[in-house]
Amino acid sequence: MTSAGTVPPVSPVVGVAIPVPEPWGGYLQQQRVRYGEARAEHIPTHVTLLPPTPLRPEQLRPFRDHLAEVAAGQPTFDVVLRGTGTFRPVSDVVFVQVALGVSSCERLESAVRSGPVSRELAFPYHPHVTVVHDEPDQVLDRAFEDLAAFTCRFEASSFRLYLHSGDEVWSQVEDYRLRPRSD
Repeated sequence: MTSAGTVPPVSPVVGVAIPVPEPWGGYLQQQRVRYGEARAEHIPTHVTLLPPTPLRPEQLRPFRDHLAEVAAGQPTFDVVLRGTGTFRPVSDVVFVQVALGVSSCERLESAVRSGPVSRELAFPYHPHVTVVHDEPDQVLDRAFEDLAAFTCRFEASSFRLYLHSGDEVWSQVEDYRLRPRSD
């Protein structure tokens, strides 16, 4: 409570990601729920560019302006998701690998984090699509096996700003279109 007796504004938590389009996004989200991740019902399938990051309310507009500049300067690119990987034993995560588009994801991630919102990462950036996180070993093993042959290809033509306000739901705020390629 503030001195006037009002509740202070909630600090927004933002995330920035490349959405995985349908039908693959929905399929991988269903698999994640099937592996016991109930929170996955509210987390669209994505490749993270900026993990959950708290902002002060006055930082949101400059950050959105920065994202628009980043998008205007980055071309669309092809992404291939193929097979599974894991961060075990460091972190109990199984993911679908980004097999094509890694360097483009890395450039985009670096540009997103170079603006008015800086965020130190606990681990080096590694683009991927999480399918299981913090579940028992047998669940992680099953997901690793089940999705080993998974593959899809899509054009990353935009990235998305998400907002979390403490309600377990990531709300889509805005899509930022990448500039068309000049092949």
